Amino acid sequence: MDDGFDDEYKKGGNSDLSGLNIRKIPTRKTAVALKESNEGKNIPRIAAAGRGNLAEKILELAFENGIKVREDSDLAEMLVAVELDSPIPSEAFMAVGEILSYLYKANGQDNPFDTLIADGE
Repeated sequence: MDDGFDDEYKKGGNSDLSGLNIRKIPTRKTAVALKESNEGKNIPRIAAAGRGNLAEKILELAFENGIKVREDSDLAEMLVAVELDSPIPSEAFMAVGEILSYLYKANGQDNPFDTLIADGE
């Protein structure tokens, strides 16, 4: 019975098809370290970024110093392209904010992202 769909992939006829949620595992690690801004603004800045051996060294230093590490390859690829000591790009605000929110909670600190605006302000 012909249902109008191409079922050749089920028979192995088209090996080019793959699931949309399958990701290629990167062969080289990428790591980015963030720091607080020194300019009075609360926008994180890129402290260190690299691939391969440099990424391994960044991760090693983080683990040695008890710094929590979060794995997010898409975000790391976006941030590794940013110049050192530059603020994170606006496209990364939401993802970085979620990570920082988690880290504040994990470290038992007040989360600046949980601020409430009082009525009338």
